[in-house]
Amino acid sequence: MDRRQLTDPRALRAYAHPFRLTLIGLLRREGAMTATRAAELTGESVAGCSYHLRMLAKYGLAEQTGDGRGREKPWRATASFTSWPGYTADPEVREAATALSLAVVERYFTEASRWLENRHTEPADWQEAAPLGDATIFVTAAELKELDEKVWELLRPYIRRTEDPGQRPAAARRVSYVHFGHPAREFGTPARGEAEEPPA
Repeated sequence: MDRRQLTDPRALRAYAHPFRLTLIGLLRREGAMTATRAAELTGESVAGCSYHLRMLAKYGLAEQTGDGRGREKPWRATASFTSWPGYTADPEVREAATALSLAVVERYFTEASRWLENRHTEPADWQEAAPLGDATIFVTAAELKELDEKVWELLRPYIRRTEDPGQRPAAARRVSYVHFGHPAREFGTPARGEAEEPPA
């Protein structure tokens, strides 16, 4: 799986733009497309799509395929996945990475909310199959990292179907599978960096 690692705070801030996240998602799911096609799919203007595609290209996240001519030149994503630091000692990178992470989580929430609001319109088997839940576990930082790596190992055979449609069963649909783990806040204990609230 090809992955683009972002460490430049300017690239992190550029990628955090909600519409650019949408464009990268389209290029990865639908393949190469022109700004005109992107405008048709998103409802954004052609000029707007062209501008945001150029901004993505500026930071190595998209590129022209070399086909087409004039304004009808197709663009493609340069990688299937994007990652950025979970930890950094550089305060500028930390601030930009946090902003990007928050933008991505907000996007996850929006998409999940849309699914739940319209879930009743879906076939019963898909309503039953779509997971929603959480678990509390006790692990070390190293174990949590190992657990995430194991989840990716389980996902890899299904991720390969994205690039090879021939591997997809006839009933397969595109599914957004989000996993997210973090240390849980203990009740009555302030989060790290927060002051204890004074008594009323």
